Amino acid sequence: MITLTGACLCGAVTFTHAAPEKLVRCNCAACRRYGALWAHGPLDAIRIRADGPLIRYTRADLDGPEDGGLVFVSCATCGVTTHWEPATPQGDAPYMAVNGALGEPDVQAALPLRHFDGAESWTFTD
Repeated sequence: MITLTGACLCGAVTFTHAAPEKLVRCNCAACRRYGALWAHGPLDAIRIRADGPLIRYTRADLDGPEDGGLVFVSCATCGVTTHWEPATPQGDAPYMAVNGALGEPDVQAALPLRHFDGAESWTFTD
């Protein structure tokens, strides 16, 4: 089992994902700009630690968990986007994602990479 850890540039926000299955490259407008490789998981598998202020940007126009949109979270000090959270409460299996691009290269290389069409079809393309 692989554990993914990562941090923003200044180290004020760190995360641990206990068991990511894959990294996801999404082509929606937000994810393209963030340059993220998302590692999705249930809330109880991911730990976020923030030692400083955060910036929360809600994209309600994006389909997301329960179609309530996503809240992209970034470090207010260095500006790096570390994760996203659901904008609205979810049902039986709440989840979020951390930015796996902030993890160590060897861990990134050990995880399968999938491409997701978040711009059009909301399906995996591979």
